Amino acid sequence: MNDDDPTRRLPTLDKSGGATAGPSNTERPPREEHEESDVGGRARRFWAARRVPAALVALVVLGAAGLLLYDVAAVRADRPAMAWRKRLAEELATRHLDDVWVLAGAAVAVALGLWLLLLALTPGLRAVLPMRRSTPDVRSGLDRAAAALVLRDRAMEVPGVQSVRVAVGRRKAKARAVSHFRELDEVRGDLDTALGDGLRQLGLARRLALSVRVRRSAKR
Repeated sequence: MNDDDPTRRLPTLDKSGGATAGPSNTERPPREEHEESDVGGRARRFWAARRVPAALVALVVLGAAGLLLYDVAAVRADRPAMAWRKRLAEELATRHLDDVWVLAGAAVAVALGLWLLLLALTPGLRAVLPMRRSTPDVRSGLDRAAAALVLRDRAMEVPGVQSVRVAVGRRKAKARAVSHFRELDEVRGDLDTALGDGLRQLGLARRLALSVRVRRSAKR
């Protein structure tokens, strides 16, 4: 929530329920749009709280630090050290750096560290699209699934569209429609206009590129 353009697939809305894939299809290249200026300042992506990874790391660090502190205090009180700390000290003193277990432990530590750095430096919340800011103190976002529903409803209003599937990503909106009458070029043009207006009315901070493909339903 792993490619660069993750999209959410939505169920196809079918007017007649009898359409199947046809052999012909047409496609218009995506229409690139430029980022629109915000009156209230630049709209940035929302940052995820990431409470679960933070809680797990805090619990592990707290447990390890508490156990080590207890063992150090026990040794200071003239009690024997715990067996695990003696074993660990012995292993660190006798094993070489090119040992398989040492290399495996180092690899795991590096992977965990890189994962934590990635979580700390990336905003997350890929499913939320930032919207234009009208005031500096207010930030708003639109879920990609909600945006796809709005665009799908607009596409179904176009004459000749029997069913349509809309997927909205972070940079592009894709519409795959099935037409049961009218010329495919006419349906595609009307879909491009309707969905383009719909994208503008969503109020997103960054205009999404639009890809529209129309195919004929198979006759039964």
